[in-house]
Amino acid sequence: MNRTPSLKLLALTLLLTLPVLAQQEKGEWRAANQTARTITGDVLFTGDRISINFTRFAISRTRALEPSEISAAFDADTTASGSGNLYRVNIPGGQKFLNRNTLCGSEEVLWMATYLQGRSLKLAFFSGEKLPVFTLEALANSSDLCGTFVYSK
Repeated sequence: MNRTPSLKLLALTLLLTLPVLAQQEKGEWRAANQTARTITGDVLFTGDRISINFTRFAISRTRALEPSEISAAFDADTTASGSGNLYRVNIPGGQKFLNRNTLCGSEEVLWMATYLQGRSLKLAFFSGEKLPVFTLEALANSSDLCGTFVYSK
């Protein structure tokens, strides 16, 4: 029995779906909590960029988040549906958004975690060169977590 065609089909299917999985955040999202309404306003994901208050920043997907990491970062149930990603970003510390607010004081934002569940998107921004650690203890003791923002479609 020749399995080569089915393996090729499986590989092709995976290659075609991976970019879709990484771009679940794509589109316009309305600020849905006070923090988002006060600091960022609505955000827009377009391929390899995020627009915050009409300013575009390049993003690069680093990896998918595990359910336990999503739970720790976004206070989500580990059995809840949804998915998350970690992105590398570079948002200068002096970048002003709504009401002359910044994302992380004078610190440069270098990481962004996302959690998408249905029509809700949560973003967490982090400063610091090191990859964020997504455990409850690490996040509770982290000085690199800048804030968590909620958006809806």
